[in-house]
Amino acid sequence: MAQLLFLIIVYALPSLVVAMHNSTTGGCAIIRPPRDGGIRYRGLTQEQIRNVQILPVDYEIEYICRGNRVIVGPKVRKCLPNGTWTDITLHSRCLLLCPRVWTSLENGRVALKPPGPPVEGTVLHYSCHAGFMLEGRNISHCTKLGKWDSPKPVCLYDRNYKGKKKLYIGALFPMSGGWPGGQACLPSAQMALDLVNNRTDILPDYELELIYYDSMCDPGESTKLLYDLLYTEPIKTVLMPGCSSVSTLVAEAARMWNLIVLSYGSSSPALSNRNRFPTFFRTHPSATLHNPTRVRLFQKWKWTKIATIQQTTEVFTSTLDDLEQRVKEAGIEISVRQSFLTDPAVAVKNLKRQDARIIVGLFYETEARKVFCEVFKEKLYGKKYVWFLIGWYADNWFKIKDPSINCTIENMTEAVEGHVTTEIVMLNPETVRGASNLTSQEFLGALMNRLGGKNPEETGGFQEAPLAYDAVWALALALNKTVAPLKAKGRRLEDFNYNNHDITAEIYRALNTSSFEGVSGHVVFDAQGSRMAMTLIEQLQGGSYKKIGYYDSSQKNLSWFGNDVWIGAGPPADSTIVIEEFRYLSQKLFAAVSVFAGLGILLGIVCLTFNIYNSNVRYIQNSQPYLNNMTAVGCMMALAAVFPLGIDGHHIHRSQFPVVCQFRLWLLGLGFSLAYGSMFTKIWWVHNLFTKKEEKKEKRKHLEPWKLYATVGVLLAIDILSLMIWQIVDPLHITVEKFTREAPKGDLDVLIQPLLEHCTSEKMNTWLGVVYGYKGLLLLLGIFLAYETKSVSTEKINDHRAVGMAIYNVAVLCMITAPVTMILTSQQDASFAFAALAIVFSVYITLVVLFVPKMRRLITRGEWQSEQQDTLKTGSSTNNNDEEKSRQLERENRELQKIIQEKEQRVSELRNQLVERQALRNRRRPSSGTNQNHSNPSPPSSQPDPKSLLPPPGYPNPASDNHSSLPPSFSNSSNLYQADSKISRNHCHNSQIPLLYK
Repeated sequence: MAQLLFLIIVYALPSLVVAMHNSTTGGCAIIRPPRDGGIRYRGLTQEQIRNVQILPVDYEIEYICRGNRVIVGPKVRKCLPNGTWTDITLHSRCLLLCPRVWTSLENGRVALKPPGPPVEGTVLHYSCHAGFMLEGRNISHCTKLGKWDSPKPVCLYDRNYKGKKKLYIGALFPMSGGWPGGQACLPSAQMALDLVNNRTDILPDYELELIYYDSMCDPGESTKLLYDLLYTEPIKTVLMPGCSSVSTLVAEAARMWNLIVLSYGSSSPALSNRNRFPTFFRTHPSATLHNPTRVRLFQKWKWTKIATIQQTTEVFTSTLDDLEQRVKEAGIEISVRQSFLTDPAVAVKNLKRQDARIIVGLFYETEARKVFCEVFKEKLYGKKYVWFLIGWYADNWFKIKDPSINCTIENMTEAVEGHVTTEIVMLNPETVRGASNLTSQEFLGALMNRLGGKNPEETGGFQEAPLAYDAVWALALALNKTVAPLKAKGRRLEDFNYNNHDITAEIYRALNTSSFEGVSGHVVFDAQGSRMAMTLIEQLQGGSYKKIGYYDSSQKNLSWFGNDVWIGAGPPADSTIVIEEFRYLSQKLFAAVSVFAGLGILLGIVCLTFNIYNSNVRYIQNSQPYLNNMTAVGCMMALAAVFPLGIDGHHIHRSQFPVVCQFRLWLLGLGFSLAYGSMFTKIWWVHNLFTKKEEKKEKRKHLEPWKLYATVGVLLAIDILSLMIWQIVDPLHITVEKFTREAPKGDLDVLIQPLLEHCTSEKMNTWLGVVYGYKGLLLLLGIFLAYETKSVSTEKINDHRAVGMAIYNVAVLCMITAPVTMILTSQQDASFAFAALAIVFSVYITLVVLFVPKMRRLITRGEWQSEQQDTLKTGSSTNNNDEEKSRQLERENRELQKIIQEKEQRVSELRNQLVERQALRNRRRPSSGTNQNHSNPSPPSSQPDPKSLLPPPGYPNPASDNHSSLPPSFSNSSNLYQADSKISRNHCHNSQIPLLYK
């Protein structure tokens, strides 16, 4: 015993020392290459290989062989953290390869021991199919020289054989890979074969045998296996692939060998193409059968926007293309479409960033775990999100430990909770016995026995197992239907070869017309070779799947159980709900400004009434009252525009808003034209009259009112014409401005979309530019004219200085308001307040400046009489207004000067007549009389001077006095004096004289 222990220590000690050394150094010692081979060190030069003794952890080496030798055993080894290489207990050897032709036998089978490539040491065991006899040795060895030690045997037809003839089915079952569906589908198919072979009414003269390989759901691996099936004996009558990617490869190549392809686990929509896959059938419905169900659920829950994420394989790409077409027809939008090859991290982040809520995921089970690990990290789950997945994953797919993800089972369970799956009904929900004489529940019991008590949730393809079972039965029934037609043509099923079109056509015809009850439901194929079936809708509730409904796409009938459960109050929204909220004008601001506007209109009415009532007063007449009336009316119209300016969707319907826009434009435009136009007219004509040349002084003092009214009319007509053209060519309409979305208060899954209504037209800026340009020039011209005439004093327009002051204020407010309101157009309160208050202040200033001084003057000085009344008053009346007295005296003096001129002309005429008469009298008088007259001449000084008869300068000579005119002839000079004395007396008693000396 001690010696044995010593030997163990002696042999084990070196390895322990090496392991301890390796573990302490953190790497693995270089190992020797196999005989007749070498080692490829990745990333190392020859010099480094000669010097290095320890290779780092995770470093990989690769064995290579010389000549035509192949490696048997592990080809690649990896350094482990414990200082050893992977699979160190398995030897790697470089051996010669014997010819592969010996590994196949026509009408027979070959068994390799050990399995793998036929290298030296491999033993082949030959056997023939039923009805054939082996000629030659039934065993052959591969020698060290790379040759077989015996000739290849042959299988000869046994004419005396009376037993069943075998028909071979070549199958590819994915036992591993992206979808390990073969784990349950292979036992199911074998169970169906056993039942078929034991039936005497189905293929009584034949026996079906399954020859299968593990495709690993990999098209590259399947390509090699497919050619192994086709180029090795025996001849296969039918091919049965599994995954969609593998079925696409097999179905496209099978027509070259006239082979029927019957798939049990392919859902790619691309396979529903008879031109590309003319001999393809499948008991698994197309993945597009999920899409009508998904669209129906979208409509049920009122979702109009979805997102998708897919693995970049043909099956999912074609499924998504079909879904996109269907949702488009249903008025549903795919807002986000993401795809990935192996790593879904970026795609999931994009879904989060683009606010995806209803997400359809199309990927295999292994990729689903990667996706939902990223979903957990991005928090793309919960009450705001709904995921739609494929229903053929294992029930506990999210609980399976996967080294490719770094999420716990708890993380995955939390992330997948509440998702919805759509799954083809793969197990008949009714208790009926079909072609196999088994109910669906009896089938499940038999399958569980065959699986040996494995957990169905951990067995890949358990849900698709009924489809594989019914695929074998569909094939057996179809082959059974071909026996009689082929016999009538002198053919047999066992005569099938890859060049025989007739037998293939009969099998195709039989499968195309298949119709029977299977454990998966009623089996029938459409024109494209796809299975027709119902869809089961399930939801993950509390970690387990619950049936919530069925959908029959052929009948468009949804059977709903009403037991769906949501994390929130109900189905979430398809996106963040955006609540459109119009921004309305502050009602307090509108009410306050409206009060000011109303008071302004009342003030305008008072001013207008005052002006009309006192229109006969001289002081009012000299201010051009009709223009002032226009100003008051224009001011009231401008104030009235404040009310539609503050009316928005809070008060009226949107359809009436354009009418309000028109009222704003016309009231403000015409009000400005009347108010400012009348003031501009006054200042324009004052400037025009008092800046003429000196020789036109007399004309300028006679202002014709119609010219003033015509000027206002021209300005008003320009505005009316421009507004009419604007409204005809480019009428105002309502537009809605959108602002940045705002988050509401509280934990609500909504966003507020602020909106603001505007009155606008297609070329609003152009029209505003024209109007503002014209009005701006008018305002600038008004300011200039007001400045030029600030020192002018005129009787015809006695309030032009007040008009100039009003023009200054209006111009300044308008020039400030126009650009500011354009800048503040998106701020309804500020824009309205600025524009409305500018209008109110302009109107108040204009009315106060123009009318209040007139009211004050008439009230304080009592000048309420008209001009006609004033001329009839006596001299006892007093006038305290010096300016009014001066103007009155000027007028009276002009009248007196005119009378004086007339009198002077008359006196001159009378003097001439007197001289002529005196001369005539002297000629007719006798000489004595003449002498007497000459002796007693009257002194010249005694004769009255006609000029003395005239009143002194400035004395009035009323035209109304009847004695002021002289008769056309006088009898003597005394009459003249008498007349003159009367004139003097009359002038002395005239009531106008005292006025001249005041």
